Amino acid sequence: MVGYALLLVSFPVAMTTNWGIPRAAAGGEVPDFVTTLNLIFQTVQLPIDAYTMATPLDTYKHDIVTATFEEVTTKPMFGAGVALGWEWVNAGFLLGGLFLLWKRIITWHIPVSLLAALSLCSLMLGWDEDNFVPVQMHLLAGATMLGAFFIATDPVTAATSRNGKLWYGAGIGVLIYLIRTWGSYPDAVAFSVLLMNFAAPFLDYFTQPRVYGHAKATRGTRKEN
Repeated sequence: MVGYALLLVSFPVAMTTNWGIPRAAAGGEVPDFVTTLNLIFQTVQLPIDAYTMATPLDTYKHDIVTATFEEVTTKPMFGAGVALGWEWVNAGFLLGGLFLLWKRIITWHIPVSLLAALSLCSLMLGWDEDNFVPVQMHLLAGATMLGAFFIATDPVTAATSRNGKLWYGAGIGVLIYLIRTWGSYPDAVAFSVLLMNFAAPFLDYFTQPRVYGHAKATRGTRKEN
């Protein structure tokens, strides 16, 4: 994920727009690795029969500036639901995450706090769907479910204490909303998780559970008989 973020910042156009052209545009044959690199960086000029597109989150964010919710969602990429196909992908990630919880591979603290914080920010700050991305699209039109259950819960880089996990997940949810709404990157899951990875050691340090058998400190003065 660090490598992905580095490449996305360093080569934003190549990573998001100039992808490899389909084989039909390359003479009917599947291009090899070197040819694919040439196609991406435009050193070989071939007819184009397909174009990559912005994600529904990015499209909605830019189009809502001059249109309403009803006008924006009439585009084919939104389909009849949140975003054509994206809701099913996220539903699959959600089912996979619930399976991980059932098998006790992960705990509920990070996914629940992340989704709750993202939803709360969207409902409180972006309640007007004619100006901001609605909550259902935040949850089901990007990599939210993948990040909540499979990326943020990484046992090596995430917080480990119970309260630390809650703060860690909530921080990721808030950062996702802030970057998506006022940043340049429409999804922001990778950047949000990486930023909170830096805070994980501090969260664990300040949220250490009390040692078993340790009595709570007495506040104030106590008169001895």
